[in-house]
Amino acid sequence: MEFESANPTVVKSIKQRDLLNTWLRLYAREQLIPRIEEYQPARLAEELPDLVYYTVDTALEPPRLTIQSDGTRMSNAYGHTGKGKYLEQYIGARLVPVVMPVYHECLKRALPVYTISNIDDIYGRIVAYERLLLPFSDGGGVTHVIASLKTISEDGGFEIRNLMRGNKALPTAKLRAVIDRDLFHRAPGRIAAGDVIEFS
Repeated sequence: MEFESANPTVVKSIKQRDLLNTWLRLYAREQLIPRIEEYQPARLAEELPDLVYYTVDTALEPPRLTIQSDGTRMSNAYGHTGKGKYLEQYIGARLVPVVMPVYHECLKRALPVYTISNIDDIYGRIVAYERLLLPFSDGGGVTHVIASLKTISEDGGFEIRNLMRGNKALPTAKLRAVIDRDLFHRAPGRIAAGDVIEFS
């Protein structure tokens, strides 16, 4: 599976960009992936329905991700809750070839990964599925991943129930990117340190 190189502007959703910017601020201190307990984005509670937390077991090859929480919207999309299950068991054999390589790329590169796929709901409306994976570490390799999962339809409304399992067609990849460029966040409107300001 091919992934393009991208900078943070590849992320479309403003809320996902906010999540990424918080990760980037932590990463930029020492060019190391942050610890999960340090990660406290603003308005995190509002985003929880779209977030899934995973722990990573790197003793296995490939590493295994265990679902520690379950975004309520994603539970609806998959038809049931997945807490405590391995990700590949939860999504099922049909989706493993299109989903697991995205997570494995995040673990291998220890960098954020962003994807957009199109999938039809049960009424045939096209839904864009935007996935942002953020890696975290207790030191060394990736030990945790947070996934932000957004579903958007240009048609307006759509049916999220069983979205990922409700049709025969697999999601169609539109974008697969590793965010490996410009790994810093500069707040807009700030004056860069060291600039001389003259008052007359």
